[in-house]
Amino acid sequence: MAAFTLSSLSKCARIFQLSSLQNVVFKANYAKPALGGLGKKAGKAGKLGPVVEKKVLPVETDPEKLVNYACGSNILKQGQDVKLAADSEYPEWLWNLRLGKPPPLEEMDPNTTQYWRRLRKMNLRRNAQLMKLKKF
Repeated sequence: MAAFTLSSLSKCARIFQLSSLQNVVFKANYAKPALGGLGKKAGKAGKLGPVVEKKVLPVETDPEKLVNYACGSNILKQGQDVKLAADSEYPEWLWNLRLGKPPPLEEMDPNTTQYWRRLRKMNLRRNAQLMKLKKF
């Protein structure tokens, strides 16, 4: 007959305890997914506090005010929006701003900081994509 040592018996006891605990956990439904707040009433205080309702901002519909003022430019409680001026009163560079996509790297001047920043950003993205494909 084989003799069992105290350490081998204690290992068997630990394995038995762990397996029985796992059954208890699954039987008691501790691993059920949370409902995600689907069953809660709106406005009721939960873990994160009461539900905050969204503010509805008024939309300006007056055509004369839309043409003459920059609607939404006043961030203070009092006062009014900024009145728009004639095109000749604004600086010339304002009308030459690039509003579309940024130029491709080939069109940029290599002697500028923007060129090197864009090149660095593109290389960082490329290296991140290559690291995703790498298997460990």
